[in-house]
Amino acid sequence: MHSGDPEVSRRVKEFREAAKSAGVKLTHQRLEILREVIGRTDHPSAEAVYRAVRVRMPTISLDTVYRTLWLLTDLGVVTTLGPRREVVRFDPNLKHHHHFVCMRCGLVQDFMSADFDHIRVPEALLAVGEATSTHVDVRGVCIQCAQAREL
Repeated sequence: MHSGDPEVSRRVKEFREAAKSAGVKLTHQRLEILREVIGRTDHPSAEAVYRAVRVRMPTISLDTVYRTLWLLTDLGVVTTLGPRREVVRFDPNLKHHHHFVCMRCGLVQDFMSADFDHIRVPEALLAVGEATSTHVDVRGVCIQCAQAREL
């Protein structure tokens, strides 16, 4: 997505409305961080967002990026991918989808699957809580890493 992309404009508008409803101040830094995340498809880590935004805003801090990403998550503008104890990757795609994760290089790729969309949640889960959605992370080795291994 590019900054002139209608989807980016829609997502920025969505953020503005969510921020206004929550009484959150809109700052140039927050908008730049949002634009960076929604302009990417690689599910960037906070550190990757920081490095990219820092090119345009040299005075931005990593702390500001983290706080803003968690704010965007709290406002429902992005979601997170993976367990919180590992490097958290931020996902701007709010449509129901699944992920392929390369265990070698860390590539994360979205994919759609009607079969995975309709996974039946086991009854044993009821003892833990009520499931509201399911998401599948398929872990493996991407084509590029597999080909590099063969060389």
